[in-house]
Amino acid sequence: MTESVNSTDHNLSEQQDSNHILVIDNLTKKFGRFTAVDSISLKVKRGEIFGFLGPNGAGKTTTIKMIAGLLKPDKGQILINRHNLAQEPGKCKQETGYIPDRPYLFEKLTGYEFLQFIASLYNLAPDIFSRNTAHYLKLFDLEDWEHHLIESYSHGMRQKLIITSNFMLEPPLIVVDEPMVGLDPKSARIVKELFKRHAATGASIFLSTHSLEIAEELCDRIGIILNGSLRALGNLQDLQREARLEHSDLEDIFLELTGAYELQNIITALRSG
Repeated sequence: MTESVNSTDHNLSEQQDSNHILVIDNLTKKFGRFTAVDSISLKVKRGEIFGFLGPNGAGKTTTIKMIAGLLKPDKGQILINRHNLAQEPGKCKQETGYIPDRPYLFEKLTGYEFLQFIASLYNLAPDIFSRNTAHYLKLFDLEDWEHHLIESYSHGMRQKLIITSNFMLEPPLIVVDEPMVGLDPKSARIVKELFKRHAATGASIFLSTHSLEIAEELCDRIGIILNGSLRALGNLQDLQREARLEHSDLEDIFLELTGAYELQNIITALRSG
């Protein structure tokens, strides 16, 4: 699946059948002479938790920012629920939740005011807002803090607030970059269960994480990006075959596919030292 940015919407729309919430076609992003993302193409099914893995600097966050509409691709297209992101950014953003690794929050708002602000941007119905905010604030132990200024929140509380703001919207696609950063074990477990429940309703999660354990536990399929290009794509069995490591776990597969051949020598040197 490799079409240029000049491909017709009709052709790309045909690629996104009713079973897919997200289609990325020939996506490319350059910063000067450096190619951060190089002709990536993939699809995410409805009801799927899709893992997006790669070493530092591989192009994960750049890809995620393009999906979220924060960066403009140099080439390629993104369809979200059959809407072209370049041509219908409003429709795409209405159907996409975004949980960044470092959320920016308006510190002079209270937690509740921030949720009201997000709800207004997405035209969330008042009854759904009341029901969902009450549920998620209680779930994350934020009830006693909802009327406090965000500037008084810890990093973990801010992360729980941004997660609450996404799940209250009930979007068909949630894009997540390192969701567990700053969360205590109880909250991390809750987030995992929320991801599973969201997918069970037919919605989808596009999840980028450095935690291979989380990816192996949650993800139906995984894409591995390396040096801006998609190195491998599939479920665990597909990746095992690609890496020629039958019965291996995701950590061994990831290290093999990303070329970390020197790791064993480093470990041996550290132990002997």
